[in-house]
Amino acid sequence: MQTLDLGAFTDLGVHTPDEPAVAAEFYRRWGFVVLRDLLPAPLLERIEAECVAAQQEVLAGTADPRYGSTKYLDDEGKVEKFVNYVEHVEELAPGVEEALALPALRALVADLLGEGFWRNRNGVVYQDARPGRESGYSRIGWHADWQAVPHLDIWPGTAFTIHVDGTSPANGFLRVVPGSHLWATPSPFENVNGAVVPEGAPGARGYTDTPPPFPMPLGFEKVRGELPVYAERGDVILHDAFLWHSAARATDDATVRRHVRGGWQGGDPGLRDTETGFVKNAAR
Repeated sequence: MQTLDLGAFTDLGVHTPDEPAVAAEFYRRWGFVVLRDLLPAPLLERIEAECVAAQQEVLAGTADPRYGSTKYLDDEGKVEKFVNYVEHVEELAPGVEEALALPALRALVADLLGEGFWRNRNGVVYQDARPGRESGYSRIGWHADWQAVPHLDIWPGTAFTIHVDGTSPANGFLRVVPGSHLWATPSPFENVNGAVVPEGAPGARGYTDTPPPFPMPLGFEKVRGELPVYAERGDVILHDAFLWHSAARATDDATVRRHVRGGWQGGDPGLRDTETGFVKNAAR
């Protein structure tokens, strides 16, 4: 198992747009990178305002069901109501598409996934992960993103998160196992959400044939070698689809943690399934 030299960084994994090669090298070695000073402040303010407006439309019931429905709303039995997720938010928040089109970001993703990278039809999600009693937010435990569709050959892939709020122990943060994207993590018998893994899923996935040194837990247990990844407002985190990660719950119910998230794939767009938006199984 690799060990990370914490003395090598002031901020773990943080890089700026003027050092793309270093950012790419860090990502390839450890499976994630934090991009700082990428988004201009006015653009981030636009994203925040547009996403909050979209969230209010979903809550008011004035948005098309495409952007959110009762399954994204809080428990119907609660007096206070809240919307934690807005689906396809990029269609309601033009600032999101502008951010995702920034040349420095696209150049880095192209370096990591190849020039033909694409975003699936599931779109981009605005997530308000506040933990208070009005919230319907629930976390998922340790997982790697490929496990959501383990039977599809759409890799490599990377997830992006644009942080509207900074993260901390108070409002929650990302937990990662650095270097775990290099392991051949076995396909689980069921996904973390309880869904049965479809037929055709491989025995394992990762960038090497090296098995993990221990099994991946599906809950929130402490994992040997895990690290917290904190973000400042406006930071963009990229993490690999094979990286083990989970979320730490907020310790203060009065806090807010909002971000925009989605992902890019490196598969051949010509093999894209018109029903799911994902790439069909294929030898590549």
